[in-house]
Amino acid sequence: MNIRRPFVERTERTERTERTERGQRGQRGQRGQRGQRGERDRGSVAMYVVLFTPAVFVLAGLLVDGGLAIHARQRAADMAEQAARAGANEIDADALRATGKPVLVPGRARAAACDLLDAYHDKVAAAQCDADGQEVRVTVQIRVEPQLLGIVPGLGAFTMKSTASAHPVTGDDAPGGAAPGAAPGAGP
Repeated sequence: MNIRRPFVERTERTERTERTERGQRGQRGQRGQRGQRGERDRGSVAMYVVLFTPAVFVLAGLLVDGGLAIHARQRAADMAEQAARAGANEIDADALRATGKPVLVPGRARAAACDLLDAYHDKVAAAQCDADGQEVRVTVQIRVEPQLLGIVPGLGAFTMKSTASAHPVTGDDAPGGAAPGAAPGAGP
């Protein structure tokens, strides 16, 4: 019995070993085939990264810097409108009493519009205020520094420009002919 027992154990071990080796050979064969197929695709993700990363940065730059440009344009329009309204408040009271029509004092209207823009001196790149007896015209330019696209040569700072005008209105000029402060719908 002693003689057979080691032989039986050896046979069992041999069978287990053979099964294990067969399994490993099968796996190695499959890995080898996958490896050969995968060799052609190797580095394809890196190529996509190299190609699409600049495109993503350009799109992000257009989104961020385009938003800055739109905001600057709205801000310039807001400043121009405020300044034009401030200038349109400078009415010649004597002419209004004599004729009943509002007439601007051009020098005071221009000064009032420009004084309001002086409060925004750090944001305004350039401003122009003009006035005559009937209207105040204000042009405002704001300088925009791009955040992302500024690193691209030739795409540096740019300006956004807006123009607004205002004229004085009296109660007779108001919609419906109502006097200022009168109840809506209350006509003469």
